Amino acid sequence: MKYKCLVLDHDDTVVNSSATIHFPSFVEYLKIHRPHLADKYTFEEYILKNFHPGIISLFVDEVGLSEDELADEERFWSDFVKGHVPAAYDGMASLIEKFKANGGIVAVDSHSLTEYIRRDYEKNSLPTPDVIYGWDIPKDMRKPSPKTIYDLMERFSLTPSEILVVDDLKPGYDMARGAGVDFAAAGWAYRVPEIEEFMRANCDYYLRSVEDLGELLEL
Repeated sequence: MKYKCLVLDHDDTVVNSSATIHFPSFVEYLKIHRPHLADKYTFEEYILKNFHPGIISLFVDEVGLSEDELADEERFWSDFVKGHVPAAYDGMASLIEKFKANGGIVAVDSHSLTEYIRRDYEKNSLPTPDVIYGWDIPKDMRKPSPKTIYDLMERFSLTPSEILVVDDLKPGYDMARGAGVDFAAAGWAYRVPEIEEFMRANCDYYLRSVEDLGELLEL
């Protein structure tokens, strides 16, 4: 195969979750704790803020959450996610199954909690990943840090050329570039011109569909 290890982001790469879960959770939290901001952000603006500078910067620098409030927001978000299961994108289960059947290693590297990633894979009948790096790993290992990629290399005796990261946002791109591995932008979840422009100009691959990813992987 072209790559031995596929590092998949979770939200808006494997499952359709920002539009159906994360953005609604964000809005509901604002209605309670920052009602004057509840109508400020559109979904596209929310995605763009996630793209850069990132969700923590949005909460701290724009919404103005304190450290205690940030922890409270994380609990609110976790409870919201607990009651909502996102749907996997069409063709994703087959793609992962074929990749693993050909001897490929599948890792998940996400800012979602590991327990919900496992749940989403199970509920969507997706093949179990070989390793998951969720939000609950040490902070210094989370994207955009390349440390999880280094861990994969050591754990599975991989070289940088054998790894492909697939993600829809810039932290995943930064992680891949920091580790010196190839990066494919997942462009099937939404259409935000600023994000697409950056990804097309800077990534190794820009993919419009899950089928495009399958072709890239030669499945």
